[in-house]
Amino acid sequence: MICVTLGRTRHKMMVADHRALVERGADVVELRLDWLRNLPDLGRLVHDRPGPTIITCRRPDDGGRWRGTEEQRQMLLRQAIVDGVEYVDLEEDVAGKIPRYGTTKRIVSYHNFETTPDDLEETYARLRELDPDYIKLVTMAESPADNVKLLKLVAESDVPMIGFCMGDLGLVSRVLCGKYGSPFTYTTFSRDREMAPGQIEFGEMRDLYRYNEIDADTRVYGVIGDPIAHSYSPRIHNAVFRKEGENAVYLPIRVPADDLQDSLQALAAVDVQGYSVTIPHKEQVVGLATYPDDAVKNIGAANTLYRDDRGRWYAANTDYEAALGSLRAGLQERGDERLAGLKVLILGAGGVAKAVGLAAVRADAEVTVCNRSKPRAKALAEQLNCKFINWENRGSSFADVLVNCTPVGMFPEMDETPFPAHWLREGMLVFDTIYNPENTLLLKEARERNCTTVSGLDMFIRQAAAQYECFTGRPADVEVMRDALRRAISPIRNLPVPGPDARSESAS
Repeated sequence: MICVTLGRTRHKMMVADHRALVERGADVVELRLDWLRNLPDLGRLVHDRPGPTIITCRRPDDGGRWRGTEEQRQMLLRQAIVDGVEYVDLEEDVAGKIPRYGTTKRIVSYHNFETTPDDLEETYARLRELDPDYIKLVTMAESPADNVKLLKLVAESDVPMIGFCMGDLGLVSRVLCGKYGSPFTYTTFSRDREMAPGQIEFGEMRDLYRYNEIDADTRVYGVIGDPIAHSYSPRIHNAVFRKEGENAVYLPIRVPADDLQDSLQALAAVDVQGYSVTIPHKEQVVGLATYPDDAVKNIGAANTLYRDDRGRWYAANTDYEAALGSLRAGLQERGDERLAGLKVLILGAGGVAKAVGLAAVRADAEVTVCNRSKPRAKALAEQLNCKFINWENRGSSFADVLVNCTPVGMFPEMDETPFPAHWLREGMLVFDTIYNPENTLLLKEARERNCTTVSGLDMFIRQAAAQYECFTGRPADVEVMRDALRRAISPIRNLPVPGPDARSESAS
């Protein structure tokens, strides 16, 4: 089940939101009495409650906002039990002072907002002695491995246990705790009103991650990077899983740059089947796979890790084929059959540029690399065995094909372009690997000058579809992916601003 935590300063709004959440399908609603501006009127909140309710009142030391006395707080908790509320949350130090009565279930809880301590088992043992119906043990994740510690404890508990980690590193356990036996997870009622660090909004937990469908057999996939909150990969992969009725979930997993190998070793305990890989891990993961594909060997970077039925790990770079496919689609629209002999100017020298450059070089195109940093451009040119030019000279280089692999023009700086309009030449193929927005200023100006254009959204979908096939052995429904991505980047959605590399994922 999904529990939605509700904090409001006014009784009227808490009652209204409680009813609205139940109408939206919330399984359980936690009323945070400590958020109310005035002394809580418990009768007003619970006598006509629309569904199962948890009464919680947190002190500041426990991450709450309670401003009254401790005697008043405990009196409210006792009154909630007398009134027959379904659940009451009791911290470890007060659980022994508030006796069991009637049908109310006791959640005996421990929260640590600083760390995930080493003595979790000892803490669990103490809570177990306090007559709980449910034990709740929630800590701050300092690494992906902390999620595994909590999930292991949930799985081994002989008392129903709610256990997960807080913070952006804790999303894994917030979503997967039900897979290991947690009675419910906690979400926030609004993306703008996070009740605890790292809480997921109710609609996302229910619809994006399909929490109530997760069980012991659910297959787990994810995208690893740092930062990772901006990633749209969970939206497109989960959309296909949902459409196909797959018992699978795809998660954004923040893995710090210096913690890759230890994190992946720890996450093996939750049986992750495959990863999309983004910055800063694309080069380091190559050494963790036994079987890298040819593109990975040549580029020195991977954007996909997946394993077979025998547990052997493979590394792929789906950006390579996605870039080549996007270029060929654009050329076909222009009436060309092949890249061979065409002059290709690549702006940028990062991971996307490497994939695009290798695809073009192998197709016998004449490739030139240009980057703000001359040493990086020179290094990539040497790797690809092609030419490079200085950034300030990019407009003087004749090109049949222009490919932008820089973040210039990406949301929210959508009024910028890496290649001024007066440098564009009629008949060029202009490929912008940025996908948010789909229609960049570069592409708009290119079409105005009768250029053929290719959007980064096309490459993004191609590489994601190839990843899906690596993960599942089956082709992806690209139209479902395309629709999910377009919905995600729509300006009417209040989504997090993408990070510094929201191009083909490559940028995941």
